[in-house]
Amino acid sequence: MSDHIEQQEAMPPITTWDSENGAIVQVRIPLPFSLRWVNAYLLQGEEGWTIVDPGLRTPQAEVAWEAVLGHFGIEAANAYHIVLTHYHPDHLGMAGLLQQQLDVPVLLSETGWRHAQMLWGEEQSMTERMVSFMRLHGVPAAEQEQLREHMDSFIPLVSPLPDVTYFTDGQVLTFGGRTWRAIETAGHAPGHMSLFDEQHGTLLAGDHVLPQISPNVSLLPNSDPAPLHSFLQGLHQLLALDIRLALPGHRHPFTHVRARIEELVRHHEERLDELEQLLATPRTGYELCAQLFGTVGKLSVHQFRFAMGEAIAHVAELERRGRAVRIEEVGAEHETPSLSWRAAVQV
Repeated sequence: MSDHIEQQEAMPPITTWDSENGAIVQVRIPLPFSLRWVNAYLLQGEEGWTIVDPGLRTPQAEVAWEAVLGHFGIEAANAYHIVLTHYHPDHLGMAGLLQQQLDVPVLLSETGWRHAQMLWGEEQSMTERMVSFMRLHGVPAAEQEQLREHMDSFIPLVSPLPDVTYFTDGQVLTFGGRTWRAIETAGHAPGHMSLFDEQHGTLLAGDHVLPQISPNVSLLPNSDPAPLHSFLQGLHQLLALDIRLALPGHRHPFTHVRARIEELVRHHEERLDELEQLLATPRTGYELCAQLFGTVGKLSVHQFRFAMGEAIAHVAELERRGRAVRIEEVGAEHETPSLSWRAAVQV
């Protein structure tokens, strides 16, 4: 089902999938953190070349793309568009630069673009909102400052931001000799879109279903108030499809899609049960994160941000289900209010 292309100097690892139905080329674009690489995909059709999720902008990624474009002969004259499954920097980061080079549209959901603007746009507001959000959930001041620096460090890794054309849930896109239906599968990222080729049972999964990693599901300020609920709804949507090959954003394409979805659902239900037991004693989001994952020191700032978001997303889901109760404490003048939770049923 797959064919490897011999790696040349500067050329990232490349594998061709599903050649019998119109080849999809997996390109492993390097990342400077523990995930090691992100999968971009290339598809060629009568309309030209489509690039899906080109990766984070780093010097290594720029070199990799120069080699890839040269190897396949992709240029402005034969490029069609860039499709982004979601706005996270490890998927969007190279899109603006490649758009300039290839003069193509960049497709992203409207919700995804709104979040990209909040994070890295000219009037970006997410850094301060995130610091305030972490303070509310009990994160100490020193770690708040590390988080501020970390958030702002991504701006050069996504610049320039692309000019975006929106695509929507249910929209049909034709590229790479295939017809794809966009399916909004939020939770990991607001506005996340998976793309399904029903004729061949192929899913461009983005980060909604990964073969080995549990996709991070984080609650963010001024965003989806129930991201875990959204994530599980997206998984159940995908369960209804006859998916024979999933092309994920991380690790390798895989075929055991139904089993993996069921495993992810079980994982999150078990995590909710674990969290509910911890809430026999009232705890802040920071205390829950420390219990489940650790804090800065054990975790990098990058990992800690995801861990905090994940812990809060799960306790928010417990609250939505009536299994947890929030406790809001308003501090004295000039003091920061705080938020904690307890289990709804005390044993």
